[in-house]
Amino acid sequence: MKIKKQSNTTMPNSTSNTCLLGMSGGTDSSMSAMLLQEQGYTVKGVTFRFWDSDGSEQHLQDAREMARKLGIEHFVYDARESFRLEIVDYFISEYLAGRTPVPCVKCNNQLKWKLLLELAEQHDCNAISTGHYCNVKEKDGLLHIAQGVDPDKDQSFFLWGLPQEILQKMVLPLGQLTKVRVREMAAERGFSYISKKKDSLGVCFCSNDYRPFLRKYAPDFNFEKGSFVDEEGTVLGEHQGYPFYTVGQRRGLGIYLNRAVFVKELLPQTNTVVLAPLKSMYKNEFYLKEWNLINEADFTGFFDIITKIRYRKQATPSRVVKQENGLLKVELAEPLESIAPGQAAAFYRDDLVLGGGIIV
Repeated sequence: MKIKKQSNTTMPNSTSNTCLLGMSGGTDSSMSAMLLQEQGYTVKGVTFRFWDSDGSEQHLQDAREMARKLGIEHFVYDARESFRLEIVDYFISEYLAGRTPVPCVKCNNQLKWKLLLELAEQHDCNAISTGHYCNVKEKDGLLHIAQGVDPDKDQSFFLWGLPQEILQKMVLPLGQLTKVRVREMAAERGFSYISKKKDSLGVCFCSNDYRPFLRKYAPDFNFEKGSFVDEEGTVLGEHQGYPFYTVGQRRGLGIYLNRAVFVKELLPQTNTVVLAPLKSMYKNEFYLKEWNLINEADFTGFFDIITKIRYRKQATPSRVVKQENGLLKVELAEPLESIAPGQAAAFYRDDLVLGGGIIV
């Protein structure tokens, strides 16, 4: 039986439809609140406290004020302990294991949307929403995240792990809009301050360089200096500790050779960082763990799946094959460079997200 999914831009059948909206206090969630109201929803807003390292509560105040202006019931949910255990500790442990974490993927798929669903049930809301720039579409009786129309803001890459029970309740008002248009619409509605707010960039709890963050929040780890080596094991120089480097890194290595080199591999057991030329950074295949496939029938064994291993980058035709050991093998039609363990891969056909996983 096919799931009936309400369009993100269609008026609901009744104004009794109540939507719980994640409100960050920023432009996107604030505009989402206005659009949901205009579509006929009764909106309730929740602002999550995930990380307050600087003690600032400005985002809480901004969200409360916007809710007040729009006449929206609003509450704050303290998720700092869950966020620390599930996201921050994971972030740190991945770097210490020589992998490159994807905290935004983990947070969306394992924490934020699950919390929204739980809280929606507690507050009698039959829909959940955020300011994500993507859509929900139905194919063969199953719901899929689909790309947003703004290629520069599309966030579908981060949501490949959401289950059907969440997709069924999702309403995403910004999926058919560009960020430029969203800012214009906020200004047109008299919210010029909201229209000019800066976008949040990078990891919400660790802006810019992650290395000082590691030193601060992993105080018991011994960040010892070690050796840079080439692919044959010849020592090339000294590094500051393997957690401070990521696969594919070229700049900021602190070593000066007469040729361009990249981080090819991290060896935590020996505190070694392997450097290699660009030609050695390409791979034709890789494996995924913790994967999610919306409909396994879409994976036919042909090179008809588009795989992305970077947000907005490195999309290539591929085929995906389940392995007896429980992993997914991704074979690439063209080799890709700097495939980093710990990072995510997402599968697409046209604009639909078919699934994804974490690179082993």
